[in-house]
Amino acid sequence: MSRRYVSNKNESVRMFESNFFEFFSHVHPVTPLIVYVPVIGYMLYLSVFDRALTFPVICGMFVVGVISWSFLEYVLHRFLFHYEPKTEWGKRLHFLLHGVHHDYPSDATRLVMPPGFSLPLAAIFYFVFIAVFGVRHMPPAFAGMVFGYLCYDMLHYATHHFSMKRGMWLWLKQHHMRHHYGEENTGYGVSSPLWDYVFGTRQRVEKKKEVAGSGKA
Repeated sequence: MSRRYVSNKNESVRMFESNFFEFFSHVHPVTPLIVYVPVIGYMLYLSVFDRALTFPVICGMFVVGVISWSFLEYVLHRFLFHYEPKTEWGKRLHFLLHGVHHDYPSDATRLVMPPGFSLPLAAIFYFVFIAVFGVRHMPPAFAGMVFGYLCYDMLHYATHHFSMKRGMWLWLKQHHMRHHYGEENTGYGVSSPLWDYVFGTRQRVEKKKEVAGSGKA
């Protein structure tokens, strides 16, 4: 992705001439929780009281949903958000989708997905999950996918605005910061680097440490 400008301040750039569209391009980080926590609750309610699924089945399908989201997160980030179009119209669309975030990575109002993008995506995968898992087993799997999405959005916000000084949290923050400030073509996983390991896009600094460690007795 070509670099235009990088701001390290919590500041925004205007994206739309229309005040209406510009207003909805700014999203408070709590918005996804308000929109999607009730969806998770309702899907789990259906799992227990309407579909009468057992606890192990609900847990298993929920985990499948979480893993499904982590894969979708990787695919969207790598192949859609980091696709480099050739046309001026394509470049403009790319900037609106993700380029603005790489230029203004600390903009607190554009760190979670706008509902205008996430809701249609959720609707598509609602029907995909029905086709894949069937009507009976869809609710817990869909709840898991939405939960995974919320983890992604909250972690993405946290990596840019929370200190995250130790343990796994520090590791996730460093992983994402390297994606922004050093290795844009690696480290596509935000909530989990799992698929970066699977598909060979883990960051070079990790590979160097692995090579250095292999020479020790």
